[in-house]
Formats: sequence, structure tokens, C-alpha cells
Amino acid sequence: MALQTANADAGQGGVQLRYRRIVVKAGTNVLTRKTAHLDRSVMESLVAQIADVVEMGAQVVLVTSGAIAAGHEAAPGVVQGKSVAASQMLAAIGQSRLMHAYQELFSRRGIVVAQTLLIARDVDDRVGYLNVRNTLNGLLERGVVPIVNENDVVDTKEINGQRFGDNDTLSAIVANVIDADLLLMLTDTGGLFTADPNRDPTAELIPQVDQIDDAIMSLAEVHTSTATRGGMASKLLAAQHATGIGVAVVFGLGGDPAVVREVACGEFTNGTFFPASGSVVESRKRWLLSGMTKKDAGVVVDDGAVRALREQSSSLLPAGIREVNGRFVRGDVVEVLSVSGSRLAYGIANYDSSEMRKIAGERSDRIMELLGHHNGDEAVHRNNMVVV
Repeated sequence: MALQTANADAGQGGVQLRYRRIVVKAGTNVLTRKTAHLDRSVMESLVAQIADVVEMGAQVVLVTSGAIAAGHEAAPGVVQGKSVAASQMLAAIGQSRLMHAYQELFSRRGIVVAQTLLIARDVDDRVGYLNVRNTLNGLLERGVVPIVNENDVVDTKEINGQRFGDNDTLSAIVANVIDADLLLMLTDTGGLFTADPNRDPTAELIPQVDQIDDAIMSLAEVHTSTATRGGMASKLLAAQHATGIGVAVVFGLGGDPAVVREVACGEFTNGTFFPASGSVVESRKRWLLSGMTKKDAGVVVDDGAVRALREQSSSLLPAGIREVNGRFVRGDVVEVLSVSGSRLAYGIANYDSSEMRKIAGERSDRIMELLGHHNGDEAVHRNNMVVV
């Protein structure tokens, strides 16, 4: 689970992180400053800020746009038009260049990055969701910065149900998948205003929104940019989704050279803050305890595993499993019982029941030998489990 404020590490000058697991979303307008090309100075500033908070102890996922803009920059005369096919080709040309730019910038700070391209169907089913969750959590725990983008090369409007629609939506979904405690959405306006500040000089910044209701949604005008798919409406919908599952949201100014660090430390003075409705832990518990548990399916664990789960917040390893009850598939929510029959936890199984029986009581390094494949060292990962 995301670490809480009280455990945050001190940074320079004794400043502490308020948020430890953070999703930063940077859209095309921010990265290009509304031009046709990526602005390297903006990217350098963004990377430097993320590196600063990572060095303070934060875990950060960067959700970035810019592949199509990078494609335009690299091959301005190769692809013409604004069709879906043209956008796909530009994304194919630009994605590697976008990633290479990030890789070079982060490497200067000694940070390894990992490219993750997603479409909606990757997280729609249980197994896909679990694969994405385990991969991103594993990267974060090893100090790697995942760089996520929607896979525009294969994700089209014509294929129903396979596209997120924009990276605003994607950033909220990623925040949910990794149990983030903050989603920072960088904008070219710097927050939510009473009117469009680009058109109305009297527009005033709204510093905090406690509830995203119809009145707040009405402030979002129809987005008409030809360069991006998002807009204030999509950002508000993403914020509504994120706050509802326990993630705080901030709309901050993408051009501010200190916005990431200030928001991560809870010290920002500009932008719009959307407080979470409850905690990530509460949301996760509600989800795991909401009747999704496979009936009469689960595992019985030994006393050593009971102590590890209760006292050390550890994952459940195959070595601690004594029995496997019922039938379930990877991705099902199962119950974890003690030998005495008391209910200990609920969690998402990393292996099918038949596979779990083969590896029960065995060391994790024998999983590949016993099954012929490896979905992780854990029978149930601690990030996918709630102890009751």
C-alpha cells in the first residue's frame, strides 16, 4: 500500500514529503507549450523535479503524452492529415524518441526508467489488471520510475472499449492500480478557474474543491484543441474517479519549476486541491471485502505465515501454505485462513488453485521448476491483500 505522511523522509532543509506514492501526469500542451514540438526545457525541468522527490524517498509514476508531437518533430513531411491512421503512424515514429529523451534525462540523475504502454483492455480483466499492478509495484519498489503512455499505435476509436480516450483518464486508472496517495495533473493554466483564464481575464483560481458536483463540472468548457484529446472536463472526471478511491488530486502549473516538489511536500500555494474521499486503505478494503471473494476458496497457512502477515505486513509465500481449498483462478479474491480456521486475510491469488497445490509448502525459487512458469515469488502479494 502507499506509505503514509507520518513515515515520510526528510529532504533538504528538513522538508518532509507529505505524499510518498505519486502519479504525475504531463499532457501535450504542457510538454510542447502549445507548439508543434516538444519543449526540451520543460522536459528537463519535469525530470529534475521528479528526481528530486525520488531522492527524498517518493515513488513516482510519470504518465506522459507527447509521442505524436515527437513524431511530428522527427518526420514533419512523412505523415499528413489528422486521421486515426496518421496519428498512429506519428505515435509509432515518436514514441521511441520520446522515451529516449526521458531515458537520457533521468540517467543524468542515476534513475532507471521503464516504458509502459497501456490500452483499456490491459486492465479490464482480472489477470491483466493483476499483471499491470504487480509490474508497476515491482518497479516502484526497486526505485525505477515507470513512464506510462496510452498505446496510440494500436489503440483506435474504431475498436470499441479498448481506449482510455486520453491520458487524464489513464492517470487516474494508474493511480488506482498502484494505490497512489497523490495524482498531480500538470496543466497549462495552473488549476481550475471560475472561467477559462485564456479567454476571461477576470477568471479566478479555485484553490480547493471538496466535491466535484454538477456546478464544478459546468466550469469545464468543451475542449477544442486539435493537438490533444483531454481538456478540463476530462481532468475533472479523472479527479472525480481518483478522489473517490482515496487518492488526493492536484491541478498544478506545468511550467512551474518547483511544482512537483512543492505538491509532494504539501507546500504548494498555487493550483487546485481535491482532497480524497477516505483513504486508499479504506477503498482497497472495501473492494476486497465487497463480496468479490470466491466462495469457499482460499488457503490455510501455518503459524509462521500468520505472524508474518499480522506482525510484519509481509506477502504470503508458498512456503507458508498448508492447504488449498476449493477452486479459483489467478486474479480471484480468496480468503486466507489460519490452521485453527480463523479468517486472517483476503487477497488476490497469483496462481490458480491447481498451481497453488503444487507449490504449497515449497520455496519460491522452486516455482519455475514445479510449474514451468513464474507469476511472482508470492502466492498473494502484500499490495493485493487486506488483513482482517
